[in-house]
Amino acid sequence: MSFFETLLITGVIFGVLLIGYLLLDGAGVGKAQKRRVQALRYRHSESLDAKVESQFKRAIAARKPKLYRKAGAGSRLEALEGRLDRTGKGWSLSQYLYSSLGLWIAVAVIIFIQSGALLLSLGVGLLVGAGIPHMVVGFFIKRRTNAFNAKFPDGIELLVRGLRSGLPVTETLGVVAQEVPGPVGEEFKGITERIKIGKTMEDALQDTADRLDIPEFNFFCITLAIQRETGGNLAETLSNLADVLRKRAQMKLKIKAMSSESKASAYIVGSLPFIVFAMIFWINPEYIGGFFTDDRLIVAGLGGFTWMGIGAFVMAKMVSFEI
Repeated sequence: MSFFETLLITGVIFGVLLIGYLLLDGAGVGKAQKRRVQALRYRHSESLDAKVESQFKRAIAARKPKLYRKAGAGSRLEALEGRLDRTGKGWSLSQYLYSSLGLWIAVAVIIFIQSGALLLSLGVGLLVGAGIPHMVVGFFIKRRTNAFNAKFPDGIELLVRGLRSGLPVTETLGVVAQEVPGPVGEEFKGITERIKIGKTMEDALQDTADRLDIPEFNFFCITLAIQRETGGNLAETLSNLADVLRKRAQMKLKIKAMSSESKASAYIVGSLPFIVFAMIFWINPEYIGGFFTDDRLIVAGLGGFTWMGIGAFVMAKMVSFEI
């Protein structure tokens, strides 16, 4: 099989993946249409509950992160900078790009020395160089988000006690920044510093909400925004919000416990082919070495890898639950 035939078959495989993605994306279009119909129903309903829910949904839609609304490469770079900032590690964009590039070159060189297949080496190196840094950043974001969500209800309760004692909102934000450790204190400290240099509290909260992209903090910002528009007892509202967030965290833990068996099965089934491949290659490299030199076996390996990736994606969606 010639190089062009191999390239053609590889293009067909990626074309099938693209078509599958577009078919899956159609469900998102249907959901968007359903949301627009529901918004229209809320807008023209005479029920007070429906109008309140409509106002709440509009407030949520208006407070989505601004980084993803922009078009072009600049928005992607800003989104990547935002991801790096959310890790709390102080990593810069240049460090991330240089790490990805160095990992790509190192893996490609090692595989090329072992196999002699240039295209396979570049492809695997690109996959590793782009995937591992992304997974590492995602891991630290998830860990910091979990730490934030664990202490955030305590911060809200401290805010409620300060409001009930007669302190203004801005002063209680400073108390939370000093008393609550971890990411919660750091983020509230940033809010108080932005307020001190002249920003309004709404703008300071919006900046933090755009950076964090955490639903729990968005609920907090929306609660303050609606309370300022409609009035009412802010301390009681925030106390109810803290109770809701605690119950939300408990529900997440219950779902995690109930789906742990399915996730373990998915991890085993997804990783077993790669483990077997690595063990056979370690024991008898000549038996399986054709996957690195023969064009037909390279195409077959890419196809198998693609379908196993689709299977892992489906299993991940099956055991993933949104709250």
